[in-house]
Amino acid sequence: MNHLTRLDPFDDLFRGFFVRPVDMGSQPQTPSIKMDVKEEADAYKVHAELPGVRKEDIHVTVDGGQVSITAEVKQEKEVKEGDRLLRAERYFGKVARSFQLAHDIDDGKAVARFSDGVLELTLPKRAAGSSKRLAID
Repeated sequence: MNHLTRLDPFDDLFRGFFVRPVDMGSQPQTPSIKMDVKEEADAYKVHAELPGVRKEDIHVTVDGGQVSITAEVKQEKEVKEGDRLLRAERYFGKVARSFQLAHDIDDGKAVARFSDGVLELTLPKRAAGSSKRLAID
């Protein structure tokens, strides 16, 4: 006996199209450094948010008016229901932020403090070198 089955191409095309996707909750955000930079008369004040980062994993570099902040980030999140692990998410990586200031920084007097996930930088402006007018012979 021959059994012929008629195939409907649209049946396969739309199969699963109207099915609701599985929601795994909010997706982890790639961390970034959020910061405020304020200029005062003699210095710049920088507040950079680095939640969950250890002080030993933060590096600040000052080169003239260029300031760079880098940090090693390790985030882990587990959602458990009783003894069953439903979801585990983790992020390991490096975040960095660089910016250029209008004045050179006196790196010998610069101060960095880190507490409660906030890095505070005090970056004194380098005293402007006195200019000298040259006489032309």
